This record gives sequence, structure tokens and C-alpha cells, in this order.
Amino acid sequence: MNANFLQTPIEYLKGVGPNRADLLKKELGVHTFQDLLNLFPNRYLDRTQYYKIGQLQKTNAEIQIIGKITHLKTVQQKRGKRLVATFTDETGKMELVWFRGHKWIKENLKINVPYVIFGKTNWYNGVFSMPHPEMELLEAHEKGIRSVMQPVYPSTEKLSNSGITNRVVNGLMQQLFLEAKNGFAESLSKPFLDQLKLFPKSEALFNIHFPKNQALLARAQYRLKFEELFFIQLQLIRKNLIHKTKIKGYSFQKVGEYFNTFYKEHLPFQLTNAQKRVIKEIRNDLGSKAQMNRLLQGDVGSGKTIVALLSMLIALDNGFQACLMAPTEILSVQHYTGLIDLCKELNTSIEILTGSTKTSKRKEIHENLENGTLDILIGTHALLEDKVKFKNLGLAIIDEQHRFGVAQRSKLWHKNEYPPHILVMTATPIPRTLAMSVYGDLDISVIDELPPGRKDIKTVHRFDTNRLKVFRFLKDEISKGRQVYIVYPLIQESEALDYKDLMDGYESIVREFPLPKYQVSIVHGKMKPADKDFEMNRFAKGETHIMVATTVIEVGVDVPNASVMVIESAERFGLSQLHQLRGRVGRGAEQSYCILMTSYKLSADARTRLETMVRTNDGFEISEVDLKLRGPGDIMGTQQSGVLNLRIADIVKDTEILKIARSYATQLLKNDPSLSNAENLPIKNTFAQLAKYKNIWNYIS
Repeated sequence: MNANFLQTPIEYLKGVGPNRADLLKKELGVHTFQDLLNLFPNRYLDRTQYYKIGQLQKTNAEIQIIGKITHLKTVQQKRGKRLVATFTDETGKMELVWFRGHKWIKENLKINVPYVIFGKTNWYNGVFSMPHPEMELLEAHEKGIRSVMQPVYPSTEKLSNSGITNRVVNGLMQQLFLEAKNGFAESLSKPFLDQLKLFPKSEALFNIHFPKNQALLARAQYRLKFEELFFIQLQLIRKNLIHKTKIKGYSFQKVGEYFNTFYKEHLPFQLTNAQKRVIKEIRNDLGSKAQMNRLLQGDVGSGKTIVALLSMLIALDNGFQACLMAPTEILSVQHYTGLIDLCKELNTSIEILTGSTKTSKRKEIHENLENGTLDILIGTHALLEDKVKFKNLGLAIIDEQHRFGVAQRSKLWHKNEYPPHILVMTATPIPRTLAMSVYGDLDISVIDELPPGRKDIKTVHRFDTNRLKVFRFLKDEISKGRQVYIVYPLIQESEALDYKDLMDGYESIVREFPLPKYQVSIVHGKMKPADKDFEMNRFAKGETHIMVATTVIEVGVDVPNASVMVIESAERFGLSQLHQLRGRVGRGAEQSYCILMTSYKLSADARTRLETMVRTNDGFEISEVDLKLRGPGDIMGTQQSGVLNLRIADIVKDTEILKIARSYATQLLKNDPSLSNAENLPIKNTFAQLAKYKNIWNYIS
């Protein structure tokens, strides 16, 4: 079919017209025939046939089954009870579940009498179940009328009120297929279709909108999910390859005196194998003629700073400057003092530039940067100012990059004739599936082991009623010479309330830990920066025993002697935040503890978060749970380029399809980088169409 047909404005489809077109554009983003074709149903009502329990598929369709209830039981759960019925036919058994209305349901259910049940099936722990099914005795059902499997399309209140019902959308879809005569161009190559046993494109589209049965629907969904994820991966991997061949970078040929002297004589501890592996990957990138574009992931405390320093020393060995940009002043200062300490025996000049740097000092830094006497510059967003000019910036390191927008990152690129090598570091573990999708164009290194001698942090969940026991434990730890953090949530919407909680908490702690025996610091967002620094420094020097704080301390406060982290109202924090906060302790050789305090009222998600924290210290496992709970958009943060806006695939549920799609895309570009083989023509044409109509960027918003 002519590709232009699908780009026809939607008002030209019979039955639409200007008014309906206007609503479809505003409410559903349907501007063209193509957009309508890609408006996939949310769910399906299947009244066409009766399924056997033994034939059930893991799709999201609603279906009907004939069978009998053989057994009823009430199951206690954390909150209340659920009623569970064993439902059987000659091919197997499943469960029917009710969470409310038990008494009435129980009285009205008949055992061993044929029923027709209708609803959505779930697959859990190897058993299919149907929550709150619609039920009808088979006898009554046989007197009714049956209809076909109906797609249910996304809709809004405005559409329903304007008479654009599900039936109308269904009618428009039928009209589109009539006009298209089902001649949709194939977008994948024949070998792909054969190897993966995929439906052809036309068949997949027909069966996603008008499925005759579950099996055809499952195959159509698989084919379209694969295609969507495949073209995103193709785009990202190709971008990476082009990057490596087209974007020239400085080639750092030698590893010289700076690196070797530091490595042999001043390294404060043995590097872990993971650190050695990552440094090798970075050295290879820096030595090639292409610009490095690498993401370094490492959990809190895994030793990213030393990797960053060794990378900077390679730049210095080749006569270049390096910079390290961090999102906050606290973090910048911490990097700066850490690097000054590590490099005290080396002849390097290191400076820090932040919003609070004095004008006279700024001038001096600007001059030394331009004449090349300054080797390494650490700083916040201040590094991006136009006044900041390097003589020859060879390596830019960006810490906690999800806090910087894309435009800010590209500013660093343009400080030179060639773009500097880029190393992006994050302590927020990114789930593999998301890393493959959102950062698919970066090379990824992972530090996946902690330095030797570090003990896992023991995490426990305690209710507010156990507070006195917790206080006793804190006194024991303080008597051993340790220090304690107590963190309160501070969430914009309820700032006044949170501030009151913080102050009330502070007062009760001061009462419980009185002067002169105990010293308590407090830090929160309403304090002047100088007062904050004063309190932080007292704690860092060991002059105060307890630091009461809001989440200001989430990133980058490093006090090896602090061994206990108490998180108040822990149910109000997200998983990655809890994990980041926990990472503030466990930095010394002593056993550290994280105590999660909550009230008894907990949502199911909050419970899952707390159980995950108690169960594991592995940031990657935590990030996978977080992704399942929150979805990809929330995790990446709004300003991050790369929140996936997918039409049919689901990044959490379709991990397996994503892996297959990525491996096929990688293999294809390896064998046929320009997609010029005759068999790959459908892929090449589709890719060109996507680029032309910018559809691929609708996915990567």
C-alpha cells in the first residue's frame, strides 16, 4: 500500500468529518489514518466462545468459561479476608476470588451446578484466577443472546459525552480496514518473520482490532510489541554506532606519569575486580579515535570516585584538562575535598567553582582555565556558564546525571573544537530493561561489588509503638562512639505539616537525649546555607552525636563514623530514596543499621517497599521492584529525555520481548549496517518513514 495513504488526515475517513476529527485529535492524539490504526484496544470482551481452563492464555482479555464450583474457603490476609472458590471443568481447575461481599456471595453460590463465568483472568503462582467474576447459571445463560469478541478502545469523558462511543470508534476502524483493503506494507524482513514465527503485518493489525479468538490475539500482540521495541532499539543502537564512527574524539594514546604514580604509590586501597574492569573499559574508549559516551552505574559506596579520578589522570597524561560536574554544592564540595586529599602527593592543580565562589576567586579560575595551568575543575551548574572557557577540555564527568537536562549536558560539549569524552555517573541503579531502552545509545559500565571490608547494612522495620526500644538501641550505639542520622520526609505539597513533624521530632529527641551528655544537630531546607554547613561540619567532625534532618542529606554526606540511619514515616518515601538514604551509613568498617519507622496504616505498595528494603541491599534488585511499582515515567524523572511513550509494549511486563528485539537489532546492524540487503528493504523503508514522520521520537518523548 502507498505509505501516503496512512498519512491522510483523519477528517477524510468516511464517518469522521471536521467536528469528530477535532475531538479525536484533542482527546486521543489521532491526527491521521496511521494514528487511528495504532490506537490499540485496552482490553477485549470475549463472548464468542467458551474456553476450557486447560486452554487459558496469559492475555489481558475478558473471557467466559463453563464449569462448576467444587469447593469454597475463606482465607485470612493481612487486611481482612478473601473468599476463594475452586472452579473446575474437565480440563483443569482455577480459582474465583472475592475481596468483598463475602457473606451474600457465599449464601447465593451453588456447589456442583454448571455456571458460565465471565471476567479477566490473572496468572499467579502457577494458577489462573478470576477476581469478582460475572456469574450466571448455565441454564439461564442459554436463553440469552451471544455476541462476538469486542475490542474496548481508550476513551475519555468528553468523547463519550459527544457521542463518540466505543461502538463508533469500532465502526471507524472497520471503515479504515475497508478503505485500506487490508494492504498494509510489511515492516520486518522475511527471515525475522520465519525465525520468530511472527504474523505478517496485515494479519497482526487485523487480529489486534478484530480478533476471532484468544490465540490469534496473543500472536498479534506479540508481533506488534516486538516490532515497536525492535525499531526503538534499532534507532538507539544505530545512534551509538554513528556516534562511534562519525563523532571524532581526542585519542588519549598514553597512560603516563600521573596515572602510574598514583596507581602504584598513592592508591589508598586495593581496587575491586569490578573497578579494574570498568577502568579498562574506559581506557579502551579514551584510546580509540571516537568520543567516549559511557554511563557508569555503581551502587552507593561502590567506589565510583576513584574510577573518575583515574580517568581524569589519563586526560592529564595526554595534556588535557578534566572537569567533574555535580548537581549540588554539598556534593561538589565533597568531591573537591576528596580529590584534594587523594592527589596531595601529585603535582596537580584542582579548583572548585559553585554559585557561592567569590568574584575575585572566579576571575582567577577563569584565567587559569584558559591558560591551561588549571588541570581539574569541580563544580555545579556554574561550569556551564559561557564565561567558563577551557584551554583544552578532554574529559567531562557528570555525576547523578538524571538531575541535569539534555540541553545542559550538550553545553559541555561545545566548550572545544572536538567534544570532550563524556563519563556519566549514577548511584541510582537503573533497571536493565530501562537502561536498554532509555540509555540504549550509551555504553554502560557497572561496578557491581562493594570494596572489601564493607559489611551489609542490617535493615529493620519498626512501628511507632516500638520507639522507646529504638531510642535504647541508639543510646547503646552512641555509647560505642558511633553517630546517628534521623531523617524526616519533606514533601512539597505538605511542607508546613512536614516542617511541624520535623520540629516536634527534634524536640522529643532533645528531651530523650539531653545535654550535656548528648549533642544534637538539625539541618533542613529553611536554614541559611552557612548554618547548614556549620551543622554538617560539626557532625562530620564528630562533635554532635545525632543529626536530625530532612532529605537534604540524601546525596553526598560522607561520615564513616555514622552507623545508624533512622527514617521516620518511611512509608512516605519512594524505594530509590530509601535506598539512597540507607547508603549514607555503612561507610566505615563497623556494622551499620537502617531502621524504617512507620505507623500501622500502610498501603500495599508501601508494604512492598519496606519488605524489599529489609530483604535486600542490592540496588539493582531494588530498582527492578521500583520499576514494577511506579512504571518507567516516574523513575526517570520528568526532565529526563527518555520517558518511554509506548503504544502497545510494556517495558515492565515485556522484558523478554525487549531482550529479543535488542539482540535482533544488534545482529542486523552488525551484518548489514546500512540496511542495504534486499531482504532488509522493509525494515529500511519503515525506518525511513519513522524518521520522516518523527514517529520514533514519539516513543522517546
